[in-house]
Amino acid sequence: MKPVKVGLLGLGTVGGGTFNVLRRNALEIARRAGRGIEITKAAARDYDPAGLPGIEAITVSDDAFAVVDDPEIDIIVELIGGYEPARELVLKAIASGKHVVTANKALIATHGNEIFAAAQKQGVMVAFEAAVAGGIPIIKAVREGLSANRIEWIAGIINGTGNFILTEMRDKGRDFADVLSEAQKLGYAEADPTFDVEGIDAAHKLAILASIAFGIPLQFDKVYTEGIGHITRDDVSYAEQLGYSIKHLGMTRRTEKGVELRVHPTLIPDRRLIANVDGVMNAVLVKADAVGPTLYYGAGAGAEPTASAVVADLVDVARTLTVDPENRVPHLAFQPDALSDLPILPMQEVVTAYYLRLCALDRPGVMADITRILGDQAISIEALIQKEPLEGQSQVPVILLTREVREQQMNEAIQQIELLDSVQGKVTRIRMEHLSSN
Repeated sequence: MKPVKVGLLGLGTVGGGTFNVLRRNALEIARRAGRGIEITKAAARDYDPAGLPGIEAITVSDDAFAVVDDPEIDIIVELIGGYEPARELVLKAIASGKHVVTANKALIATHGNEIFAAAQKQGVMVAFEAAVAGGIPIIKAVREGLSANRIEWIAGIINGTGNFILTEMRDKGRDFADVLSEAQKLGYAEADPTFDVEGIDAAHKLAILASIAFGIPLQFDKVYTEGIGHITRDDVSYAEQLGYSIKHLGMTRRTEKGVELRVHPTLIPDRRLIANVDGVMNAVLVKADAVGPTLYYGAGAGAEPTASAVVADLVDVARTLTVDPENRVPHLAFQPDALSDLPILPMQEVVTAYYLRLCALDRPGVMADITRILGDQAISIEALIQKEPLEGQSQVPVILLTREVREQQMNEAIQQIELLDSVQGKVTRIRMEHLSSN
């Protein structure tokens, strides 16, 4: 059987890794796919040929559209990233009857509904395993491996940069800004780290996971997103004293009222495996009704880990090139005409537990005022730490852990606490998830 011909758009970190893995493991890949998979053309504006042995054997230009237009190409691999021209290139490839493999989570999260509808109409595949958690095969696990289950919730550490920062703050007692600067020097964070530290990157990935878990359209615009820039080393230390780790967590849960979609710093009990995922590693915990909790751990980024997922998608596409489109695995796990209109739950309706840190004057009656406000909102206290004031100071840090309560009630309580003349500044609020299997 003749080899499948691939056009590669982008020869950066992931594109270069994909070229090298596909070339190095060509025989093994052909044995799995049932035919060879060859990159015959590539498009890149800038690349290092020294790191791509064998690149001289293929045609490389700076015109991505010319690669898409080549009638000899069977599959387009889009590794340019961003929204445009990636969207235009992918839609053009689909319109030409070409299958597409992409690692572009921003593209899938924001334009996936349009892209999958076009692919369905043309009878072609769009594969995107590498778009979520790098080399971890989480898309395939949820979409296919757990297809017998009703997914209850997914919790994921799905951004390595944020996890590296929080790990360093915990292990070495460093400040956020200091660790962020090091992450940029190490290449873990971009010069503009907004997508990583503000949770936008994780929100793209969470929107995709929620869609394939619950059979709902992609709805990135409805993901509640909160960054980690306000987390202090004191918060990390207090959480540790209470038996918790702070992680930048993506959380989606099916409830009776709708689907939760949220990314924010979260306290997780130290005894949970996911709380011990450190550095730039990723992990996704899935709770399903039949199998219970399953944990997927591995490298969430990097040249060859991500290339592993890209090439796996190429193998999947190569295996199914001759399969009737109606019998392929649906892009978003559920048949296109069976997607649900489950509403996305507003953040103020989410029920969770909380860590609160505030600075209060060291005088009688202050704690009574705070506990009265919490009690009026039906908020129960699970644990409390009140530190001694430093010499010469009249304020003390107070740390509270609460039981589960609706976010709107907590918002109202925090607003009232901040109005007390005995409380200085803003209340720091970090949500808590116990992630139990019950």
